[in-house]
Amino acid sequence: QVQLVESGGGLVQAGESLRLSCAASGSISSINTMGWYRQAPGKQRELVATISSSGSTSHADSVKGRFTISRGNAKNTMYLQMNSLKPEDTAVFYCNLRDYGSSKGLSVYWGQGTQVTVSS
Repeated sequence: QVQLVESGGGLVQAGESLRLSCAASGSISSINTMGWYRQAPGKQRELVATISSSGSTSHADSVKGRFTISRGNAKNTMYLQMNSLKPEDTAVFYCNLRDYGSSKGLSVYWGQGTQVTVSS
């Protein structure tokens, strides 16, 4: 059973920073991509950033230059450093893992989400 646990959300003022963490546990292959998604009230869930097991990263245009995704030294841990936060960044942030090497082929897992609220 694969589990993803996020932490680090909270309430901050515009311009401040937060760091989100995600730890994945369970049977996970070495061929995977981890990512952060977010969902604001009344909006669809959107991709924020991804990082492959080889370290390749991708960031949404809306967060480029402000957010940075990274992998931790511990296996299957991931971070999202969020700087210069704006009120429009307010959302529930979800950790995502796409395991390409599982016995089922592609397996996709989600964390429970962590709330990020940015006040103006």
